[in-house]
Amino acid sequence: MALKIIDHGSAEYQLMVKLRDDILRKPLGLSFTAEELESEKDNMLIAAFEEERILGCCMLLEEQGGTIRLRQMAVLNDLQGKGVGRALMNFAENIARDRGFRSIRMHARLNAVGFYEKVGYKVKGDQFMEVTIPHYVMEKML
Repeated sequence: MALKIIDHGSAEYQLMVKLRDDILRKPLGLSFTAEELESEKDNMLIAAFEEERILGCCMLLEEQGGTIRLRQMAVLNDLQGKGVGRALMNFAENIARDRGFRSIRMHARLNAVGFYEKVGYKVKGDQFMEVTIPHYVMEKML
Protein backbone atom coordinates (compact mmCIF):
# COMPACT_ATOMS: atom_id res chain seq x y z
CA MET A 1 0.00 0.00 0.00
CA ALA A 2 1.33 3.42 -0.97
CA LEU A 3 0.27 6.49 1.00
CA LYS A 4 0.72 9.83 -0.71
CA ILE A 5 -0.37 13.42 -1.11
CA ILE A 6 -2.20 13.91 -4.38
CA ASP A 7 -2.90 16.96 -6.53
CA HIS A 8 -6.32 18.59 -6.84
CA GLY A 9 -7.76 17.99 -10.30
CA SER A 10 -5.45 15.05 -11.12
CA ALA A 11 -6.60 11.60 -12.25
CA GLU A 12 -5.87 10.37 -8.71
CA TYR A 13 -8.07 13.16 -7.34
CA GLN A 14 -10.91 12.00 -9.62
CA LEU A 15 -10.57 8.51 -8.10
CA MET A 16 -10.67 10.10 -4.64
CA VAL A 17 -13.86 12.03 -5.45
CA LYS A 18 -15.53 8.85 -6.75
CA LEU A 19 -14.54 6.91 -3.61
CA ARG A 20 -15.87 9.63 -1.30
CA ASP A 21 -19.04 9.91 -3.35
CA ASP A 22 -19.62 6.13 -3.21
CA ILE A 23 -18.82 5.76 0.52
CA LEU A 24 -19.86 9.07 2.09
CA ARG A 25 -22.47 10.73 -0.11
CA LYS A 26 -24.52 8.29 -2.23
CA PRO A 27 -25.68 6.25 0.81
CA LEU A 28 -27.23 9.50 2.14
CA GLY A 29 -28.79 10.44 -1.19
CA LEU A 30 -26.31 13.32 -1.54
CA SER A 31 -23.67 14.30 -4.09
CA PHE A 32 -20.83 16.82 -4.30
CA THR A 33 -21.42 20.23 -5.84
CA ALA A 34 -18.91 21.83 -8.19
CA GLU A 35 -18.36 24.53 -5.55
CA GLU A 36 -17.55 21.96 -2.85
CA LEU A 37 -15.00 20.25 -5.08
CA GLU A 38 -13.46 23.57 -6.14
CA SER A 39 -13.03 24.59 -2.48
CA GLU A 40 -10.96 21.45 -1.87
CA LYS A 41 -8.00 23.14 -3.57
CA ASP A 42 -7.14 24.52 -0.11
CA ASN A 43 -7.03 21.00 1.42
CA MET A 44 -4.10 18.61 1.60
CA LEU A 45 -5.39 15.55 -0.25
CA ILE A 46 -4.16 12.17 1.04
CA ALA A 47 -4.84 8.76 -0.46
CA ALA A 48 -3.84 5.11 -0.11
CA PHE A 49 -3.28 3.14 -3.30
CA GLU A 50 -2.52 -0.44 -4.26
CA GLU A 51 -1.03 0.02 -7.73
CA GLU A 52 -3.73 2.06 -9.57
CA ARG A 53 -6.59 1.16 -7.19
CA ILE A 54 -7.55 3.71 -4.54
CA LEU A 55 -8.13 2.05 -1.15
CA GLY A 56 -8.93 5.03 1.04
CA CYS A 57 -8.49 8.76 1.46
CA CYS A 58 -8.78 11.77 3.71
CA MET A 59 -8.06 15.49 3.63
CA LEU A 60 -6.41 17.97 5.96
CA LEU A 61 -7.44 21.62 6.20
CA GLU A 62 -5.61 24.19 8.30
CA GLU A 63 -7.67 25.89 10.99
CA GLN A 64 -6.88 28.66 13.48
CA GLY A 65 -4.56 28.33 16.45
CA GLY A 66 -2.27 25.45 15.48
CA THR A 67 -5.12 23.05 14.71
CA ILE A 68 -5.65 21.10 11.52
CA ARG A 69 -8.96 19.48 10.55
CA LEU A 70 -9.29 15.97 9.17
CA ARG A 71 -12.10 15.72 6.60
CA GLN A 72 -13.70 13.23 4.25
CA MET A 73 -12.12 10.04 5.57
CA ALA A 74 -13.25 7.10 3.42
CA VAL A 75 -12.08 3.50 2.96
CA LEU A 76 -13.46 0.97 0.49
CA ASN A 77 -16.20 -1.01 2.22
CA ASP A 78 -14.50 -4.39 1.72
CA LEU A 79 -11.26 -3.07 3.27
CA GLN A 80 -12.74 -1.46 6.39
CA GLY A 81 -11.21 -3.01 9.52
CA LYS A 82 -8.10 -4.14 7.64
CA GLY A 83 -5.69 -1.32 8.62
CA VAL A 84 -6.15 1.10 5.72
CA GLY A 85 -7.89 3.73 7.88
CA ARG A 86 -5.31 3.39 10.64
CA ALA A 87 -2.47 3.80 8.10
CA LEU A 88 -4.14 6.90 6.64
CA MET A 89 -4.59 8.37 10.13
CA ASN A 90 -0.94 7.77 11.05
CA PHE A 91 0.23 9.32 7.77
CA ALA A 92 -2.05 12.37 8.18
CA GLU A 93 -1.02 12.85 11.82
CA ASN A 94 2.69 12.65 10.94
CA ILE A 95 2.26 15.25 8.19
CA ALA A 96 0.37 17.54 10.57
CA ARG A 97 2.99 17.10 13.31
CA ASP A 98 5.86 17.70 10.85
CA ARG A 99 4.18 20.93 9.75
CA GLY A 100 3.96 22.21 13.32
CA PHE A 101 0.32 21.57 14.15
CA ARG A 102 -0.43 20.80 17.80
CA SER A 103 -3.84 19.17 17.44
CA ILE A 104 -6.05 17.52 14.88
CA ARG A 105 -9.83 17.83 14.94
CA MET A 106 -12.68 16.35 12.94
CA HIS A 107 -16.43 16.00 12.63
CA ALA A 108 -16.81 12.23 13.08
CA ARG A 109 -19.89 10.34 12.01
CA LEU A 110 -21.54 8.55 14.93
CA ASN A 111 -20.80 5.14 13.38
CA ALA A 112 -17.05 5.98 13.16
CA VAL A 113 -16.54 7.29 16.73
CA GLY A 114 -15.32 3.89 17.98
CA PHE A 115 -12.63 3.71 15.29
CA TYR A 116 -11.33 7.20 16.12
CA GLU A 117 -11.36 6.47 19.86
CA LYS A 118 -9.15 3.41 19.21
CA VAL A 119 -6.55 5.65 17.55
CA GLY A 120 -6.53 8.16 20.41
CA TYR A 121 -9.23 10.73 19.61
CA LYS A 122 -11.59 12.11 22.25
CA VAL A 123 -15.17 13.33 21.83
CA LYS A 124 -15.47 17.08 22.46
CA GLY A 125 -19.00 18.32 23.05
CA ASP A 126 -22.47 17.18 22.15
CA GLN A 127 -23.78 15.29 19.16
CA PHE A 128 -24.87 17.45 16.19
CA MET A 129 -26.35 16.85 12.74
CA GLU A 130 -24.31 17.29 9.57
CA VAL A 131 -25.09 15.98 6.07
CA THR A 132 -28.34 14.58 7.56
CA ILE A 133 -26.66 12.25 10.12
CA PRO A 134 -25.30 12.48 13.70
CA HIS A 135 -21.68 13.62 14.22
CA TYR A 136 -19.35 14.50 17.09
CA VAL A 137 -16.38 16.82 17.18
CA MET A 138 -13.33 14.70 18.04
CA GLU A 139 -9.81 15.85 18.76
CA LYS A 140 -6.33 14.51 19.41
CA MET A 141 -3.25 16.35 20.63
CA LEU A 142 -0.24 15.67 18.43
